[in-house]
Order: sequence, then C-alpha cells, then structure tokens
Amino acid sequence: MRQLGEDEGREGPGRLDPVEDDAPRRRLGLVRVLPALILVVGVVFDVSTPPDLTAAALYSAAPLISASFFGRVGTAVTGAGAVASVLLTNYLHDVPSTAEAVSELLTVCTVALLALVINRTLRRSGERLASARVIAETAQRAVLPKPGGRIGGLQVAARYEAAQAGAFIGGDLFAVQDTPYGVRLVVGDVRGKGLGAVEAVAVVIGAFREAAEQEPSLEDVAGRLERALAREGTRRDGLDAFEGFTTAVLAEIPPGRECVRLVNRGHPEPLLLHADGRLDALTPADPALPLGMAELGVWPDRADAYPFPPGATLLLYTDGLSEARAAEAPGDFYDPHERLRGRIFPGPEELLDALVDDVRRHTGGGASDDMALLAVSRPGVRQPERRRTMPVVP
Repeated sequence: MRQLGEDEGREGPGRLDPVEDDAPRRRLGLVRVLPALILVVGVVFDVSTPPDLTAAALYSAAPLISASFFGRVGTAVTGAGAVASVLLTNYLHDVPSTAEAVSELLTVCTVALLALVINRTLRRSGERLASARVIAETAQRAVLPKPGGRIGGLQVAARYEAAQAGAFIGGDLFAVQDTPYGVRLVVGDVRGKGLGAVEAVAVVIGAFREAAEQEPSLEDVAGRLERALAREGTRRDGLDAFEGFTTAVLAEIPPGRECVRLVNRGHPEPLLLHADGRLDALTPADPALPLGMAELGVWPDRADAYPFPPGATLLLYTDGLSEARAAEAPGDFYDPHERLRGRIFPGPEELLDALVDDVRRHTGGGASDDMALLAVSRPGVRQPERRRTMPVVP
C-alpha cells in the first residue's frame, strides 16, 4: 500500500494521481500561427510558379481561419495581409490588370470582409454562451452550494462533474448539514434530465436541510423526503408524475461516536476507505426502494450502523461513477472498489481530485452521465487539520 502524495512518482498501472496534458496547449499554439503560415506558403508558391498558377485559395482561407480563433483586430490584420499578398505577387510577376487578376483581388477582399462579419457573429454568440454559462453556474451554486472544508470536526469535499461539456446543472445532488444530532449528509440522483430534474433536486435538498435540523432520527429524515417528493409529484405532468423517483443515501455521523449510520434508498453503496488502505462496501442489510415510489409498498426505514474510525474516509457517489464506460471497451464499467482498494490519500480533496482524473482517463473524457461525489474524513490521531499535497509533475 502506498500513499498518493508529494513523494510518489508517476510509474505503475492504475495510478490515481492527476496527469497534466500539454496537447491542447500545443494545438492552440499551432492554430495561432496557422493563418500567417498559410499566407507565407501562398506567397512562396506564387513566386516560385508561373503567373498562370495562383494561390488565391490559400489567401482566402487565412482570414476565415482567423475569424474562428482570433479577435476583430487579428482577423482584420490577417485579411489585410491576404490582400497585400495578392498585390505583392502580382507586382513581382508584373501581372497586368487583367480580368483574372482583378477577379482574384476582389475575391480575396470579399472573403476578408466576410471573415470580419463571421468574427463579429462568433464573438456575439460567445458572449451569449458565456452569459448562459455564468447563469447556469450561479444557479447550480444556489441549488448545490459547495460545503465547507471542515464541518463538525470532519473534513469534507464535494464534486459535481457534468457529463456534457460546459453543462453545470443536472439531476445529481449532495448536501451536508451540521445538526444537533451530528453531521448529516445526503447524496442522490433524480430520475430524468432538464428543468424537471433540477426542480426535484431543489425539493429534495430543501426538504433535507429542514428535516435534518428537526427530525431526531435519520429514518424520520428519509420519511420527510418521501413526503416532499410525493407533494412535488402531484404538481408535475406527464410521465414524471407517475414514474419520477430519486435514489438517495442518507448518512449521519453522531458527535462523540466513531460510527456512521446510513439509510440507503436504492442508491449505490457508499465506500469506507480506512487509514491503512483497506476498503469496505457499506451494503444495506435490507434493500429499499428509491424515494418517490411509496405507492409500490410502504415499510419503515431502518438505519444501518457501521464503524467510522479515525483516519477513515467515507465516500458517497452517484451511479455516474460506477457506470462510467471505458473508451475502448464500452462494456468495461468503472469499478471504484478495485480502483481505490489499497490506496491512501492525505484527505478527501485529494481523493476526489484523483478519482475524477482517473474516471476521465477511463472514459477518455466521454462520460455518459453526471457524477456527484461527496467524501468525509474523520481526522486521525495527531493528524493535521488539513493537509494538501500537489501532484507530482514529471
């Protein structure tokens, strides 16, 4: 067993330490010099070939490329360079003002002006997209505020990874609350996507925060969530009114006791990572239906208690983690049990950083579902309050 920290190298299969990829930076650098390179190639081609051969296509391509990657000034400079290249090659070849020469010059000028129009359109679209992203991110922070790093004497870290690039809001949820009964947590996954799922997320989290403060038992908190979703279901039309449900696991870490109590409502089983690298899957004794499916059967919730010793970390996650498919083998699902067993992390932040990076490698950056992660660590004896290590860069 090894600790993934500042003293660990990069060798070895299945590593969970983040890897920095310089390929996007190199591609961006190539794009920045590509318009100028095209103009240079066009001039060299025109100068070294007979006058009846022309590089007008290259001169037209350079401004269009600039329109997609540069600003207004960069696009204008590239367009002017393209026009100047045409005039220069005509001068060097001593080409008279024939119809072909004039047509070539007018074509390049038209494309240069068109590139400016395209650039302006793209900039406006980019500004609208950036505004939409800010609004979405603000909405997510309002619905899913990131918990503090230390709550009730425990170290806490949370992540929300959207499957769609640029997306911020989905149906996964998490919340942490410090209550008179201890630190209470919930991680869940609402059926469906879109605004309906976001509304259900807001209902579940709102009901959880209120119930966590008021209800004396974790079972009663689950009951409050069930009733809140039932009320929400009467307001929703269509399929969601009949089949809407939420898988969830609720946890309670009582003050002064080295244990954790769980109520699992059809959700992936949490994992307990011990300080020595051992890993336990916290499987519920009695499987239960997800929240929002009370019409199929009613029976009392029963919380299961598990040891939660100092130095251990509790990991709760949604099925976006356990159902992440490998890029080369779609039938190969990510197995957090196998990937984390025997690993030691300095804290919950490092655990989630490494886990997210490992999932991205496993899927090739093409995850098919959102992923919510929540990790809670009980500091060990003489363990510093917070320890943060940086990934090793080779």
